[in-house]
Amino acid sequence: MVAQPSRQFMSIDEWRALERSSHDIKHEYIDGHVYAMAGGSRAHGRIGLNACAILADKLDNGPCNVYNSDVAARISPTRYTYPDATVTCDECDQATTDEREIQSSRVIIEVLSDTTEAYDRGENFALYRDCPTLQEYVLVATKYQVVEVYRRTSKGWTEYQVYGPYDEIELMSIGVNIPVAALYKRTTVQEIGNAPEGEV
Repeated sequence: MVAQPSRQFMSIDEWRALERSSHDIKHEYIDGHVYAMAGGSRAHGRIGLNACAILADKLDNGPCNVYNSDVAARISPTRYTYPDATVTCDECDQATTDEREIQSSRVIIEVLSDTTEAYDRGENFALYRDCPTLQEYVLVATKYQVVEVYRRTSKGWTEYQVYGPYDEIELMSIGVNIPVAALYKRTTVQEIGNAPEGEV
């Protein structure tokens, strides 16, 4: 996401029209402002692709679907983002005629980069915590093989786990386990057992 929002206030219908006509750049919509999405590294793109492919395979025979960053996730009536991977298990998302959006995200995965890491950990996570259907928020590092999972509990977002290169991630809300190594397949991201503090 770019640092500054658009200066002109935009309605949701105007944003949707912009997205239909914009073939090269996607724009997130946050409370009336649009933010142009920047491209990522090869590792970023590959990890996102791996995540979607693994989840698509594991969810193939169930009620849940996974979508990549081409599909907007509605996280509130005035906020729409483009996560690297989003899982929804809501029947309404399968029945809707809107092919560009999902309404009920259960799991969101963001692949970190130098330009988005602070945002994904801070403001973006704050926005996602307000999404009532979201149960797990996953951050995947690109500096080394480390995955973090934040989980909503009955007491709020109180559960947190870190997984290294030889671990298996447990996504409890959808009953799926994913080897960390599988997310990093065909990348050059280093295998380090423990990330230095503050550098995940």
